[in-house]
Amino acid sequence: MDKKVRVRFAPSPTGGLHLGGVRTALFNYLFARKHHGTFVLRVEDTDQNRFVEGAEEYIVNCLAWCGITPDESPNTPGNYGPYRQSERKPSYRKFAEQLISDGYAYYAFDTPEELDAKRKEVPNFQYGQATRMQMRNSLTLTISEVEDLLAAQTPHVIRIKVPEDENVHFNDLIRGDVSFETAIVDDKVLLKADGMPTYHLAVVVDDKAMEITHAFRGEEWLPSAPVHILLWKYLGWESDMPQWAHLPLILKPDGHGKLSKRDGDRLGFPVYAMNWTDPKTNDVTKGFKEMGFMPEAFINMLALLGWNDGTEKEIFTLAELEEKFSIERISKAGAKFDFEKAKWYNHEWIKQSSVDSLQLQVKNELEKAGFTATDDTFLNTVIDLIKDRCTLLPDFVMQSSYFFASPTVYDSASVKPKWTAEKATFFHDYANNLSLDNAIDAEAAFKAFAEEKGFKPGELMLPFRIMLVGGKFGPGVFDIAVLLGKEETKLRIENAIVVFNS
Repeated sequence: MDKKVRVRFAPSPTGGLHLGGVRTALFNYLFARKHHGTFVLRVEDTDQNRFVEGAEEYIVNCLAWCGITPDESPNTPGNYGPYRQSERKPSYRKFAEQLISDGYAYYAFDTPEELDAKRKEVPNFQYGQATRMQMRNSLTLTISEVEDLLAAQTPHVIRIKVPEDENVHFNDLIRGDVSFETAIVDDKVLLKADGMPTYHLAVVVDDKAMEITHAFRGEEWLPSAPVHILLWKYLGWESDMPQWAHLPLILKPDGHGKLSKRDGDRLGFPVYAMNWTDPKTNDVTKGFKEMGFMPEAFINMLALLGWNDGTEKEIFTLAELEEKFSIERISKAGAKFDFEKAKWYNHEWIKQSSVDSLQLQVKNELEKAGFTATDDTFLNTVIDLIKDRCTLLPDFVMQSSYFFASPTVYDSASVKPKWTAEKATFFHDYANNLSLDNAIDAEAAFKAFAEEKGFKPGELMLPFRIMLVGGKFGPGVFDIAVLLGKEETKLRIENAIVVFNS
């Protein structure tokens, strides 16, 4: 690569950040890191009707949580700003007017009512080669009529004049040679009546101004590619055009169509990186972060939706992804989203994470649930004991809360059918003769005492667990008892005997 690599993630601040958007950001970031290039965050806020207050800050926070840090952004500007399209507004009209002067674009004065009437008159109406000469624009009006309309500040848009019977083709880094017949491409609006550019003009002008070398975006943008290729050519910038890479879609779990927020709502899993609160309705859409995903697992899962390194390896750190990533290994086909697989990644990451790295996250989960863990050494021992049992971070609460508070509710139904006065006596005597130096010796002493009293140890293990924990879960019961200590274990046994006898 001759030029220094510069890539951009260019979201619109219109709401929550879909995991497909995060993956686009991730692939941009990985490509930049692999080639010692620059990763740019550019905010495409030219659609003022869809602009949502707070959405830009939310996007920045999502990327920060994921560990995908832009080198240049509105918050960390470089030499290619501004990094919000709304702040670049004056530059777009100049290029739109240049296209008109060169015969590649035209003014269109059609009112919304006239366009609606035409849509009703012509099935599947497209403003383009077949219809442009029937409309009210600078191709059908005289020069003086156009000048008068402009002088009167008549609302208008500027449209690209797509050529007839041409073949527009380009090399896509993922899909190879891609071509389009211009006969099926309509005359897209380049500049809106409010003076703001549409995506089509802005993305070309901005990529040129910011010297973007590679453009990664979702395959849903493929139909727009011929318009963008033509604009690079018409503006005289063809030699500076970035190399294109249209990423495969993230599909619904059944593989039929693009994964949407509606699918997540219907099937009970998040599709946004972090919680998004709609500022108008205050409706909260849950995110992966708040559901209990670790950012490392979320990024790992996303990277392997449509990419692999050619081996069977599935667990990657961000540093490993930076080293291994290559466009050649991105699939052309869409990748089905599997929430169970996503949880598997999180489980694997929890298992392989150090106790120290988990401590703060677990402490936060416990505090949210109303439990206080003040002794870090004790907490670390608990984490080490239970982390292999946790899939999502909130699982640490269920798996460990009994270490920080005695159970108040017991699964008595699992004990009472086989509970006897003799078992009550056994546990009362056992509580008064506890030996809890270590789990192995404690288990041996328990079994020996059970056999001495005429019991099979197995029939006493479940009641003992429920006495300490409240339910049928948790790590080894003697590991739990040793951690709780002699006094607390005795107290819990005695409290439970009262409940089971009642």
